[in-house]
Amino acid sequence: MSDQRRPAAEETGPGAITVRPMRASDADQVLAIYQAGLDTGEASFETTAPTWAGFDAARLPAHRHVAVDAATGEIAGWVAVSPVSSRRVYAGVVEHSVYVHPGRRQHGIGAALLRALIDSTESAGIWTIQTAIFPENSASLALHERAGFRIVGTRERIARHHGRWRDVIFLERRTPTDPPPETSSL
Repeated sequence: MSDQRRPAAEETGPGAITVRPMRASDADQVLAIYQAGLDTGEASFETTAPTWAGFDAARLPAHRHVAVDAATGEIAGWVAVSPVSSRRVYAGVVEHSVYVHPGRRQHGIGAALLRALIDSTESAGIWTIQTAIFPENSASLALHERAGFRIVGTRERIARHHGRWRDVIFLERRTPTDPPPETSSL
């Protein structure tokens, strides 16, 4: 079965994962996973995870999810979104980040997190989720394409990272139907 259809929230047994809304009490584990991703040099232009106050202020509360190991309660990954603009016309467009603990990759956790995010954003009237991924991050590109994201294009030499210019591949996922007018609630 592909990662896109694996029902992670219903799995049971050793290593089973459930996806739930992120809580403030998850902060230390979420930020540690974030920093581990940043340390690879292939996850983001950022090099240091923010404080929890900074993380909390920049991301929409209704669209933050964590994957939790059902047996241990440890966070295995997280996903969250930020608005792309304060302009009302873009209220239904968000940018997301998804990070999985280095020891838990390749187990469908990223796919489960993206499914939860797509469900929460679509039910809120958000019609576009976008992201930018380094071309070298082939695992993330494949994950996003399996989740219904399409490549919009490459933004060449968009910014410097560790002293060198980097490209990003810009992807988006659009809802399959247009949302009703003026119904977006973030």
